[in-house]
Amino acid sequence: MKTTSSQKVKIGLFTFVGLLVVIAAVFFIGNQKSLFSATIKLEGRFNNVNGLQVGNNVRFAGINVGVVNDIDIINDTTVQVTLTINDEVKKFIKKDARMSIGSDGLMGDKLVVLMPGGANTTDMVKDGDHLNAVNPVDVDKIISKFTRMADNAGSLIDNLGQIVAKVNNGKGSLGRLLNNDKMAREMENTVTQAKATIQNVHKTTSTLNEDLTAAQHNFLLKGFFNKKKKAAKAKQDSIKKTQEKMNKKD
Repeated sequence: MKTTSSQKVKIGLFTFVGLLVVIAAVFFIGNQKSLFSATIKLEGRFNNVNGLQVGNNVRFAGINVGVVNDIDIINDTTVQVTLTINDEVKKFIKKDARMSIGSDGLMGDKLVVLMPGGANTTDMVKDGDHLNAVNPVDVDKIISKFTRMADNAGSLIDNLGQIVAKVNNGKGSLGRLLNNDKMAREMENTVTQAKATIQNVHKTTSTLNEDLTAAQHNFLLKGFFNKKKKAAKAKQDSIKKTQEKMNKKD
């Protein structure tokens, strides 16, 4: 079957449009990844990159200014991240700037955030400079801690539930006390008797005080109490004289 001229034109147009789409895609991706502009490379070292991948964006002041160029494992505790940054942005990034790992929204891709310096120096970064890195929070450890806390809380709730069930069923001293009417009445009677005993003690004490006062005024015992008072007064006078003698000697 021979190809007609109209089919050749259609094939040519389709091919041309396809090439335009490919060129536009390459240009767009290259522009996003800074492939067609002058760039510099910056490095930073983290303990944990928290899921960061090569090709993720680098953001400065909320603007995408580069991409993650490379991620290398230096040792078991250090990972080096190499960034490719647009050359025109380097004048805003100082040598004491820091890099950290963030997220593009709550569930977005990881990205590197450049935090501007300038407090201690005015020198801008150069190609190959090393920036201080702020290690990201280990989300796995936080989740693990919350999981353990939730498990402990669950165990505590189960134990409290068992204790309440035993109390409701009258088991244990507290359960018997709360659920046994006889024990409750006996305890109430005991408290009532204790109150009555305390009242009797107060009455007896008051009576003894009255009897003692009356005995002091009784003519038969008045001499006895007077002797007691005189003996106490003589003892106080003796102590007073002794203190006066000691004061005179001093």
